[in-house]
Amino acid sequence: MTETNQARTADMKLEIVVIPVSDPDRSKEFYANLGWRLDADFVGTDFRVMQFTPPGSGCSVIFGKNVTAAAPGSAQGLYLIVSDIEAARKELIERGVTVSDAFHPAGDVYTGPDEPYLFGRVRTGGLHPERGTYRSFASFSDPDGNGWLFQEVTARLPGRVDATDTIFTSSKELAAALRRAGAAHGEHEKRTGGEYDEGWPDWYAEYMVKEQSGEPLPI
Repeated sequence: MTETNQARTADMKLEIVVIPVSDPDRSKEFYANLGWRLDADFVGTDFRVMQFTPPGSGCSVIFGKNVTAAAPGSAQGLYLIVSDIEAARKELIERGVTVSDAFHPAGDVYTGPDEPYLFGRVRTGGLHPERGTYRSFASFSDPDGNGWLFQEVTARLPGRVDATDTIFTSSKELAAALRRAGAAHGEHEKRTGGEYDEGWPDWYAEYMVKEQSGEPLPI
């Protein structure tokens, strides 16, 4: 396994994903109904380009007429990261979108009859038993069959967040981080004699920032 070079390089922000569609107006109605923000709808003599951005996303999608030669519906495995998959499913269902039941991976099984996704081809029904971060999913498709996946992420793996940024995308994600910091601080107080720590806010803050950036945690 090749280690990632940790030296700072020029920022390279993924900003656009192109999805192939057959009917731009139908797709525009579908993505608007998801609650996504319409950023642009440009029409030329032989092309049309529309851009939508999901709530809270730094990356947008574009589609339209003569935007890509890819077959409509061929974009698969488009991930939408959410902090509460049940709430995300409920919102789309209320908007009239057909969304799969929640599912999780079948261990390390990577072959089977199910529609593929990151962890393989066997979907076990229901949320992940321990509600592990990165481990619960739900899927839906747009009218052409382009495939989207909700993935529930409640805590980032070490090193997945820039050390200069600390970001929580929902109150649930922040609350989970506070609970982890609280549990760790309880152990910290035991090691320091069990006395009340008046500096607990600073300790919590340091713990939460370092947990996101993958740095060594305070003890």
